Amino acid sequence: MNIKSQKDFFSGVMFMVVGGGFGWGSYSSYSVGTGARMGPGYFPLMLGALLALLGFFVLLGSILAREEQADHEIGSVAWRPLFFILAANLSFGVCLGGLPSIGLEPLGMIIGIFALTLIASYADMHNFSFKGNLILAVILSIGSYLAFILLLQLQIPVWPVFITG
Repeated sequence: MNIKSQKDFFSGVMFMVVGGGFGWGSYSSYSVGTGARMGPGYFPLMLGALLALLGFFVLLGSILAREEQADHEIGSVAWRPLFFILAANLSFGVCLGGLPSIGLEPLGMIIGIFALTLIASYADMHNFSFKGNLILAVILSIGSYLAFILLLQLQIPVWPVFITG
């Protein structure tokens, strides 16, 4: 087997593993039901199967690609962006849910969005603009408030407990 595009090959493998994991998790944890009477596991099982199938076709394309479509090998792992993107998502989760085990109350959606935006922006220091990221955080906060609080009426803490009482 001659892999002509390493990027596509490993992308296909990743899609197949993630899709298979979601499919297996939904099949083993929820009742799937039938097409006429879908259970809670039906939709994630189908999405997992479609993702795995997409991954198979991407992987197959990496093997069957013509020589002129071949690309270079995969480079090293970009640790800085990986760290800051994971840290941004973790901070948003902590801001939204708090850490009750250590006594940290939820800080709310607005502070969480600002933390998420500003921490994630450090992943790319070449294009970093503090003013631009603050504007982005304001726009995301307003949009999220309108969508999740006003339109969908979800019970999400918007502000910290010490502000709202």
